[in-house]
Amino acid sequence: MSDTSFRPSPHGEADWYETRLPRIIRPHRGHPLRTLATVTTVVVLAALIGISSAYLIIEREEPLNAETIGPWRAYPKAGTASADPYSVAIYTRGAVIPLASGEGLALVAREDSRGHLLDPTCVYRIAGQTPSARLWTLTAVNGHGRLVETLSGRANLASNNLLRAPDGSFEIMAARSPHSGNWLPLAANAKASDGLRFVLRLYDAPVTTGAALDGVSMPVIDRQGCP
Repeated sequence: MSDTSFRPSPHGEADWYETRLPRIIRPHRGHPLRTLATVTTVVVLAALIGISSAYLIIEREEPLNAETIGPWRAYPKAGTASADPYSVAIYTRGAVIPLASGEGLALVAREDSRGHLLDPTCVYRIAGQTPSARLWTLTAVNGHGRLVETLSGRANLASNNLLRAPDGSFEIMAARSPHSGNWLPLAANAKASDGLRFVLRLYDAPVTTGAALDGVSMPVIDRQGCP
């Protein structure tokens, strides 16, 4: 029995190859100007995304590489040669000189211990203990890290003028109006949109690196009420 599937095409050998073999697909070569426009668009979009992300990081004024302890955040690399470019830009923009590693450490709280953003119109209780330090100060600033005007004319407390319990713990009331005991004044005419931060600066303290912060005790921040 003869096999007729491989009979030559009556139309010639060329027609047989075209009908029996798959066609070779050649890559499409676009116009050079169209390719250049595509590459340019990709580069521009990448640049815009990079600039936008950098702007958002700087606008939030939260340096990278933070060490978190409850509501407090520390930036041990700030003011050192290991500081990232975003942190340098944030401090430069705000004209802030961070503490060097040999001077101490600053911790910043933007939220209370329950994770709610701090509000300058509310009353807060800051209680507990701090890491060992020769001296520390607690300052109330607005949402951009700037000092505010208060009824008493001050916006900070120092550890050497603090009332303490027998075990060394303390309790501070942060509010616009005066409170008995340890009172940290908040901005007298502030609005919720102005924002609030607590800055705790430890001077001549052994906890100046991220590793040294593991397991240290930090004060809690409890909101007592808002108008």
